[in-house]
Amino acid sequence: MAAVRDRRQLNLRLPERRHRFPHPLPPSAAPSSSSLPASSALSDYEKLHVLGHGNGGTVYKVQHKRTSAVYALKIVSSHSDPLVRRQIFREMDILRRTADSPHVVRCHAIFDQPSGDIAVLMEYMDSGTLQTFLRSDHNNTCGVSEAVLASIARQVLRGLAFLHSLSIAHRDIKPSNLLVNAAMDVKISDFGVSKVMCRSLDSCNSYVGTSAYMSPERFDPDTYGSNYDGYSADIWSLGLTLMELYMGHFPLLPSGQRPDWATLMCAICFGDPPSLPEEASDEFRSFVECCLYKEASKRWSATKLLTHPFVLSKLEAV
Repeated sequence: MAAVRDRRQLNLRLPERRHRFPHPLPPSAAPSSSSLPASSALSDYEKLHVLGHGNGGTVYKVQHKRTSAVYALKIVSSHSDPLVRRQIFREMDILRRTADSPHVVRCHAIFDQPSGDIAVLMEYMDSGTLQTFLRSDHNNTCGVSEAVLASIARQVLRGLAFLHSLSIAHRDIKPSNLLVNAAMDVKISDFGVSKVMCRSLDSCNSYVGTSAYMSPERFDPDTYGSNYDGYSADIWSLGLTLMELYMGHFPLLPSGQRPDWATLMCAICFGDPPSLPEEASDEFRSFVECCLYKEASKRWSATKLLTHPFVLSKLEAV
């Protein structure tokens, strides 16, 4: 199996390694929102606190000193791993291209620092990620209701349909890469491992992203990739994400079990697709099945899934 040959390249979680990598920074982005002052500079923002770490950088909650507007500021060190810096440049390019979508997190500006650090000013989503939403006291471990999941699915699918129309495969859809605010607006973030497809059938078989949410053809393209569609892996990841939000734990493993590469590979490649608990509705069960066909060509596209009864029947979900 291809996955066995390349298993050392596969990551259960995205690593953080730090080495200096000189790389030209793309031209700074002009402010993309009227809420951002035209003369904005990085020194105009005050750091309030750290929102999170990962992928070679730190994300802060910041406030514009004059307007009091709140943003998220991602700072990537000049000493970050070369791969991480390449991913950041790719992410910046994609965010520029997707500024018109209400379902993709907005990039307001990019600041090139004399130190070599990169600072990316982004939209602030005040409820964090869907992973933190799932673990919040309000939801505890009981999972998210189908009504809320239908709204989440609809918003993520609209974002994916937009990305796929631009020939962009995200390749790392998971709860921690989906941001949410208090109004339950859900937006796709973290495009560091995304790929802009040159042709509709371009392969995305490189082992990037978080392996727990990888589709069978990403582990074993020889077996499952004969009719490979560069965007269907995003749909598989969405199906697992919705199941995790509903069940309260990662669906391919028993609750509380930590994933390892061999267990994940066997579950994804050799096991049957995971199934929902008996109390799940027929509509939700059908929707998940449409996402989790092991043969990539059988999975529904993002556009087609937007017509599924599960999505259409709960338009007043939230």
